This record gives sequence, structure tokens and C-alpha cells, in this order.
Amino acid sequence: MKLIKLDAIDSTNEFLKGLSSTEDIQNFTVVTAENQLKGKGQMGSVWESELGKNLIMSVLVKDFLRDNESFFNLNVVISLSVIRALEKINIPELSIKWPNDIMSANKKIGGILIENSIKGDGVITSIVGLGLNINQVQFDDLPRASSLALICNLNLDKEVILFSIIEEMEAMIAEYSQIDLLLWEEYTNKLFKIGVPAAFTDENEVNFMGIIKGVSDIGKLQILLEDDGIFEYNLKEVQMLY
Repeated sequence: MKLIKLDAIDSTNEFLKGLSSTEDIQNFTVVTAENQLKGKGQMGSVWESELGKNLIMSVLVKDFLRDNESFFNLNVVISLSVIRALEKINIPELSIKWPNDIMSANKKIGGILIENSIKGDGVITSIVGLGLNINQVQFDDLPRASSLALICNLNLDKEVILFSIIEEMEAMIAEYSQIDLLLWEEYTNKLFKIGVPAAFTDENEVNFMGIIKGVSDIGKLQILLEDDGIFEYNLKEVQMLY
């Protein structure tokens, strides 16, 4: 992998996207920043990070996704790469809050944003953005946020964690065709609140109870409703209340 370190940038995703559009850069090229001025999250949200404290990175992934129907395969790989890397340093109660939040117990410690582009020849290139709270210990007005430092009471090396994540990612992608079913099973088992009653709200702000059963092949959240029917939701159609 090639690692590009920046002091400050508007967005590591935008920087890497621009670089890949003008140069033929190698697979798994990584861009990191000590400060990100316009970090993005899911659905246009803003990702804020204290200067120099957290892992802010984007990685280029190409020659993996083959068509629109396979997009969520990359979500599975990236989420599990982060989970496995954090398990190595004994971060407890790790889970994935669908589709791309990394949790420790009931606290959010990281978020993933994947942006895919399809070229005229059908080749799909992905820019994977990851924000992971490492050494930040203050989260004003963010009661659901935490960091590895708060959880394990240690100051951690961001770069060691970065290399561990990329190592897991490369290994999974290289073997994906042989282990895809196992990875999907692992992803499902790591879903936040899997199999337990939870409160949700839909796009019309109607609250309801349900039980997460899994995720469909194209990334829709499958929820068992009170009438025993299983309904599938896209990202903008449902939100968990916790």
C-alpha cells in the first residue's frame, strides 16, 4: 500500500477521489489527515474530530466490485476489517450499527463512508472513508460518542491501527470469492442489537418496535415486525432509536 499523509485537508475522500481521477494510483492507496475541515458522514452529516487525536483516512479500492448489486459486499469487508483490527487490541463489545457505524457497547467509536464511481467501461472504483475515534477524550454535545482511549484507558498509536485495518482488508478482498458466505455470516452476527427487540422510526416519523434479523444481499436492513412479517428498509427509510 501507498500511504499519503496530510496535515490538513477539506476531505480525505475528496482528495483521494481527485487524485484517482487524474492519476493511475495503486490499489489500497491510503490518505490520512491530522485535521479534516469538511469531513462527511452518511446522509450528508458532518464528521468532526479533534486535531491530531483520531484516525482520519480514505483508501482506494478497485478491481473488487463487479456490478451495482454487489455494492454492499464492500461494506461487509470494510466493517469487518475495522472490527477484527480492534479485536486484536481487546476493544470490548464491538458491533456494527447498520450500515456503517462502529460501536463499542452503546457508544459510537467510528463511521465509514463509501463512495463508488462507475467508469464508461463498467469498472467500479471505490473510495472508502473511515473516521475512528482513537485518543480524543472530550465529546461536547455528543453523548453517544466515545473513543478507544476512553474505553481502554490507554493512548494508542493511530498508525499501528491503520496498518492492521488495511492488512485485514487486503486479506479479505483477496479471498472474498472463497469466504464470502462466512464473511456475511460474521457481519450479520456483529450487527448492533441483532435479535433483540428495539425501537425504530421510519421516514414518516412513525415509531415502531422490531427485531433486526439481518441484511439483504443489496444492503437493506431486515426487521421482523410485530405482525411477524419481515420488512426490508433502505438507509433513508428507517432509524434505530437507542
